[in-house]
Amino acid sequence: MRSNVDSAKVQQLMTALGRAAKGPGTVYFTGGASAVLVGWRGATVDIDVRFDPEAPGIFEAIAKIKQDLNINIELASPQDFLPLLPGWQNRSVFIGREGKLSFYHYDFTAQALSKLSRGYERDTSDVQAMYAQGLFSLETLRECFEAIEPELIKFPALEADVLRNRMESFASQVGDQSEEENDGAE
Repeated sequence: MRSNVDSAKVQQLMTALGRAAKGPGTVYFTGGASAVLVGWRGATVDIDVRFDPEAPGIFEAIAKIKQDLNINIELASPQDFLPLLPGWQNRSVFIGREGKLSFYHYDFTAQALSKLSRGYERDTSDVQAMYAQGLFSLETLRECFEAIEPELIKFPALEADVLRNRMESFASQVGDQSEEENDGAE
């Protein structure tokens, strides 16, 4: 059984991947890795990553790094569950460099839509935490949904109407909270 992963363990992973890479590449963290680095969760069970572009030597190193750090690494990102959101790379947040690798948080708007598509309680809590920290806007969330809605047919496990309803329900919920906070500030 693998141990829980905190931000220090993610930093160790970044260092190890940076040492192992034999050329330039980019690593995008998503899900729990973003949660522990940004701080809305103290720990996660696994680290979800996407390599784009993939650095030479990175896959050869993953098995050893998983063993050395006693962590679980999954190759997963929002684009495994949703069509690519336009501008996702520009909205991805730079974390730092280790060796020849650049590390980013995968676009938080894409992470939010992906989590809303699943609809689990933890996912909804993560989306609320991301929104509370200003990591995405409701306007961009809606714009991105509108942009990918025609392509959702390529993802048979998703129903566009269900995702739209979850997104609008979330927007309504946080919009109501924002109005209450603004009323209390006056």
